[in-house]
Amino acid sequence: MKHIDIWTDGASKGNPGPGGYGVVLKYVDKNGELHRKEIKEAFESTTNNRMEVLSAIVALKELSEPCDVTLTSDSQYLVKAFNENWIDTWIKKDFRRGKSDEVKNIDLWEELIPLTKKHKVHFVWVKGHADNVDNERCDELANEAIEEMQKIA
Repeated sequence: MKHIDIWTDGASKGNPGPGGYGVVLKYVDKNGELHRKEIKEAFESTTNNRMEVLSAIVALKELSEPCDVTLTSDSQYLVKAFNENWIDTWIKKDFRRGKSDEVKNIDLWEELIPLTKKHKVHFVWVKGHADNVDNERCDELANEAIEEMQKIA
């Protein structure tokens, strides 16, 4: 099974406001060559949390075959949902946190969950960017997407 490293970053200006995300995928092919793909996307109106989940969805959809994935993000919201079993708890409670508090972004979680089952995904949280060049590039991509969105507006 091929190993893929993915770094994601989401950004939004205002809540909601124009936002964008950046994704960097890196992998080594069977000939030992390193491949890198960068993706950026802009949105009319969304929030940071939605952006982080969207970036993970886009990255995993990019993979044509099942892979062993390390998905690194500075989003505790995204990483803890899986690492601390928030998702499992939410599913058991019909996507409710308490008796009536509905979990936000259900549409995105419902899209992401099957993708995490198609691939073997390990979610890793990084505090800020910690001088991670790839994560800094994701941040740049997200900001470029925001700038494109502002040009359109």
